[in-house]
Amino acid sequence: MIGKEQRALEEQLALVLQEVNANTKSLLALDASLLERLTSNTGNLLDDEELVDVLASTKAKAQEVGEKLKAADETKISINEKREQFRPVATRGSCLYFAIVEMSAVNPMYQTSLAQFLGLFMSSMDKAERASLASKRVENIIDCMTYITYRYINRGLYEKDKLTFILICTLKILVTAGLLKSGDVTLFLRGGAALDINTAKRKPFGWMTNDSWLNILALADALKFFANMPSDMSAARGVPSWRGAFSSLIRLVSRNDGSG
Repeated sequence: MIGKEQRALEEQLALVLQEVNANTKSLLALDASLLERLTSNTGNLLDDEELVDVLASTKAKAQEVGEKLKAADETKISINEKREQFRPVATRGSCLYFAIVEMSAVNPMYQTSLAQFLGLFMSSMDKAERASLASKRVENIIDCMTYITYRYINRGLYEKDKLTFILICTLKILVTAGLLKSGDVTLFLRGGAALDINTAKRKPFGWMTNDSWLNILALADALKFFANMPSDMSAARGVPSWRGAFSSLIRLVSRNDGSG
């Protein structure tokens, strides 16, 4: 991605890495040469003028190489900081790709290769609006990529599965952004399915279904905000407001899913 969006930056980084390797090899060669002369010398080291010259040359070269390596490290840090500005694009791409992959669990016919997705990914950088600020450019790429991917995948889905794909994408994006916890998603999808009505706290109303009561217990256990809901419902057993609210909710859900 960076190689396409910031080619000059990548070329500069490659050049810096080459210089670091060359200077490191040069420093190692100087150390090896100096060690060889020291081990092969049989007389007084101070009387060996050639060895003294090599020592001085090695010291100067080592200092020069050290300065170059330090400068290269600073350049790498600067380049990596610029590269990090585009990480949100890769993050959104990851969310979208794995949402696409999960659709194969809905229907085995929904297969999209990584190569196909990478084509969409790269295309979004060509089609996204340009911007002088990196942050705005990143925002434009993310919006364009999300829309292009949605349109592309949506065309190959059955009508009944289109909303599922949108939901999967939305949940993944929200969890990755830290706006939702994975536990919240699990609660939303499973509710109280893991609980047993025979061992759970007794439901306060006969008109309420077992599944609804187990969902309420799971909600109270998972989220502090709803912790007192089961006991509040039990304490208000004779108050008709709970049944009215429950009936209204059922009618709303039935109307939205087209079943009523």
